Amino acid sequence: MKKSGFRELNVWKRSRDLAVLVYRITGGNSYRQDNGLRDQMRRASVSIASNIAEGDERGTNRESIRFLYIAKGSLAELVTQLEISKAIDYIENDDFTRLQNECDLIGKMLGKLIKMRSPHNPLPITHLLTHTTSLLRRFPRGR
Repeated sequence: MKKSGFRELNVWKRSRDLAVLVYRITGGNSYRQDNGLRDQMRRASVSIASNIAEGDERGTNRESIRFLYIAKGSLAELVTQLEISKAIDYIENDDFTRLQNECDLIGKMLGKLIKMRSPHNPLPITHLLTHTTSLLRRFPRGR
């Protein structure tokens, strides 16, 4: 039986483990009173590993990169939800620190994988938007 490529990726393994940890932590008493936040955290954490897997199974690096960026977005959602959980005292400091550190590491790993799969290092979208805006100002319509 052939092994699937995404299962070999350390970033996928860590993301899968992160989702399991989020499920365990959000199973505690604090989250039982807030199904919305609990469910959103669980969906975001599962989405990280799921998008890494889906992207890796796509036929091109371009498609893979698109799904890796989606995984990064889900990771940012989870980090935000962790911050909210901490602010409202739903999560213990040790659990928060552990999850935060893991999210930081996964984010770095995703960034490196995106860079590795990119044919070149494209400029960040904010640079492209700024450059396009300045060009539009310099060359307005109707000239």
